[in-house]
Amino acid sequence: MLLREFYVSLRQILMVMATLRLTRVFNFDMAHVLLNYHGKCKNIHGHTYRLEVTVRGVPINDETSSHKGMLIDFSDFKTIIENNIIKVWDHALMIHQDTDPVLLNALKNNYEKVNIVSYQPTTENMICELAFVIKKLLPEHLQLFSLRLYETAKSFAEWYAEENEE
Repeated sequence: MLLREFYVSLRQILMVMATLRLTRVFNFDMAHVLLNYHGKCKNIHGHTYRLEVTVRGVPINDETSSHKGMLIDFSDFKTIIENNIIKVWDHALMIHQDTDPVLLNALKNNYEKVNIVSYQPTTENMICELAFVIKKLLPEHLQLFSLRLYETAKSFAEWYAEENEE
């Protein structure tokens, strides 16, 4: 195929806007403790988490937009997640609200980033909160497709929109 023919074909392909997925990877360090758990995780401990966020949509087709051909600018995608998730969770402690109130108060009074949650802070529950929050943060033309949250290099939880439709 000649180079010119290739570009003509590419132009024709781009004219048919396909639904695409775009993924951005984030890392953060966070401690957590599992309330009333009878294993190693009953103690405060931390992980280096890896979060993969995948969105779905059709690339912007507005000739006047500097984002034409993009689902979302990667830097905008990064800013949304960094400002609303990573800055809150990175180097924080996540702990259940039913923990001893004296301990909760001591932690809140002595440390800046103590995230008190209404659920057991497992990777499975955390990914559900992430899905709930991220869906609200995305621009209207994008949908959250999936999340993958690694607690360790070998262990992760996954969330898919198609399996969680209301």
